[in-house]
Amino acid sequence: MEKRRTHVLQWHPAFYADIQIELEAEADLLIFENEHQLGTKPKEIDVLIVKKEQEVPVRKNIGRIFRKYNIVEYKSPTDYLSIDDFYKVYGYACFYKADTSREDSIKIQDITITFVCHRYPRSLMRHLKEERGYQITGVEDGIYYIIGDKIPIQMILTKELSEKHNLWLKSLTDDLEGADTVRRLIEQYGEHKENKLYKSVMNLIVRANQDKFKEVKTMCEALEELMKDEMDAKKAEGKMEGKTESVLDLLLDLGEVPEKLQAEIMGQKNPEILKQWIKYAARAETVEEFEQKIRKME
Repeated sequence: MEKRRTHVLQWHPAFYADIQIELEAEADLLIFENEHQLGTKPKEIDVLIVKKEQEVPVRKNIGRIFRKYNIVEYKSPTDYLSIDDFYKVYGYACFYKADTSREDSIKIQDITITFVCHRYPRSLMRHLKEERGYQITGVEDGIYYIIGDKIPIQMILTKELSEKHNLWLKSLTDDLEGADTVRRLIEQYGEHKENKLYKSVMNLIVRANQDKFKEVKTMCEALEELMKDEMDAKKAEGKMEGKTESVLDLLLDLGEVPEKLQAEIMGQKNPEILKQWIKYAARAETVEEFEQKIRKME
């Protein structure tokens, strides 16, 4: 049965936070760049991870292949890693190597490519073996090394990852496996609830798996308690946005609203002031009259 979608889930920001969680034990050794732009045109690497000290190995399983410059391509659970995606990212790696002010300042042997997707991309894997002569070797649950190229390449299949070693990356899905996984996520989130990275990932996981969390009522209540401050803040923010939109809607009925005035209204965070502005906007006969009244409040 097809899952109903009432809103678009933003998977990539959560993945960017998630990969930092996976590598947090060695975060001091790494520099993370989100949507690294290639050149002046809009070509972006999903995540670029740069090792600060090249000779220090990364011990985390997903980072053992890393060298100096590590290019990561991420596909959400609803997306598919295609043959052309492989060549696009491979091209990005070559472009990144060449896009420098000094010739050969980035050595090709200092670059790696990591593909992260939810399910096994059969067409791509078959192409890599039959057309390019690569060997595909599973090194542990969900991690495959693609051998035969000058650039080290790995494939991470989040669905196959071990919860023991990669709980958060495995759980970045809209199809959590069961109550035990939900329990582990809530327990670990409770230990890191002040961490913005964990908040970003947990927020997305909960939104993508609402039914799974609701199935386990006691755990859902525990999660609500853990995320209470954030939920209260979002509710307050939503109410504020509703008030600013009400002011703008009333003014737009009167005529064109200058951009500067729109920005001022949208930037107002005081609920009492917004409440008064709604009254002014409802009673004003022109936008100019409304602006004159709010200036008198200053």
